[in-house]
Amino acid sequence: MKTIQPQTISDLEFDRVLNQLAQRALTQGGKARCLAISPMIDAKAIEIALKEVEEYKASIGSDQSFPGHHFDALTEVLQQLSIENSVLELIGFKKIKHVCQTTETIKRFLKKFDQFFIVLNLYADQIPYDDQPVRLIDSILDRFGQVKDDASEELLFLRKSILKVKSSINKSFSQALSRYAQADFLDEIRESVVDNKRVLAVKAMHRKKVKGVVMGQSKTGSIVYIEPQQTLEFAQELSSLLYQEIEEVKRLLKWLTNALRPYITELTQYEEFLIQVDLWYAKAHYANAMNGVRPSIIKERNLQLVKAYHPLLFLDHQKQKKKTYPQSITLDQNNRIIVISGPNAGGKSITLKTVGLLQLMTQSGLLIPVDPSSELCLFKRILTDIGDHQSIENHLSTYSYRLKQMNYFLKKCQKDSLFLIDEFGTGSDPELGGALAETFLEEFYAREAFGIITTHYTNLKLLANELPCATNANMLFD
Repeated sequence: MKTIQPQTISDLEFDRVLNQLAQRALTQGGKARCLAISPMIDAKAIEIALKEVEEYKASIGSDQSFPGHHFDALTEVLQQLSIENSVLELIGFKKIKHVCQTTETIKRFLKKFDQFFIVLNLYADQIPYDDQPVRLIDSILDRFGQVKDDASEELLFLRKSILKVKSSINKSFSQALSRYAQADFLDEIRESVVDNKRVLAVKAMHRKKVKGVVMGQSKTGSIVYIEPQQTLEFAQELSSLLYQEIEEVKRLLKWLTNALRPYITELTQYEEFLIQVDLWYAKAHYANAMNGVRPSIIKERNLQLVKAYHPLLFLDHQKQKKKTYPQSITLDQNNRIIVISGPNAGGKSITLKTVGLLQLMTQSGLLIPVDPSSELCLFKRILTDIGDHQSIENHLSTYSYRLKQMNYFLKKCQKDSLFLIDEFGTGSDPELGGALAETFLEEFYAREAFGIITTHYTNLKLLANELPCATNANMLFD
């Protein structure tokens, strides 16, 4: 769609729709994608977007329910991966593996049920999957995301040596513990842990009788914590082995990071795919909440909304357990403009907003709450003037604002436009406002634009009766 005015988004509350949609997304990327939605004009792209959501919606609660797609964003991980000589943290590898596996799971699911997910599977087929990143990660990390013992021969040797030395430390410590306990040199607690080392809890009066390194003492000074001499030699060997282990792990993680670096493009594609899946998920669940369906998109200039609900009103009433009444509206070549009159109780504005919002949603690939027999053509521009837009900041009266808007409408309104104007001609002297509104309406009519206006001016109602392709409608109650 050609640039849509911020005022139109505000008038039709399309931003509120996008916010409600974003609340249903599971990932930050999905939420951002929802909020970035804008209407399209390409019929094929719109049809595909609508069918994607329709297929996903059909899976909700069915035997072919979609696999989970939640994932942690790879933004920071991929940024770090793109920096030469950088080394990813363990959590980074875990995120990459999860994104890869989730992508593969969803692609396999769509392929398995391709007769049900025709359009979604076609989309997924555009994303080539390479399992090499997962294979690389699995060669180094275990299923818990930790470096495996056999990630390298060197690491396996070091970890076996560490276990052996730890066993020797425990054995020698137990011998010292038994010996000094029999000599009654130890406190009742016998042992403790200081700096991750087992130490003897020696009575202060016997501290010089126990060989080893003093590691500290109790608050009262009655107990001295000593690492026995028998374990010191093994402890030094353990420190050396642990240092070598850390260095070997660093080397392996650096190797793994470098091995994954060539796959940045693929990983970016996988993340983008899952964000798209999250968008389908949000759209489908939003549609499910309002009984949204896919209307027919037609080339002929015809807009036929059958049993149409205002989506925001429908959802609000649903929470309040109130009934919402549908409307049916038709605009076609023989009925391009509708002039609505009647009580000023909000019903006329709801009609304008319903038509405009459902059109925006459809052209944004969102299912809408209408009867499936509804048909919509596409508009390149939607122009709105709904509500009181008096601007204190810009010192514009309602009338001045509306003149400015009508000037904009005259510049932009064409055959492929839809205009929606509430209380056309108000905000000025009734006679002047009515005359100006009549002039504008004749011009919009001459340009063959589609539109709906609400008014209480008699001359506009009379004009609608005179124009062959315009219709009067009356709002009986709200």
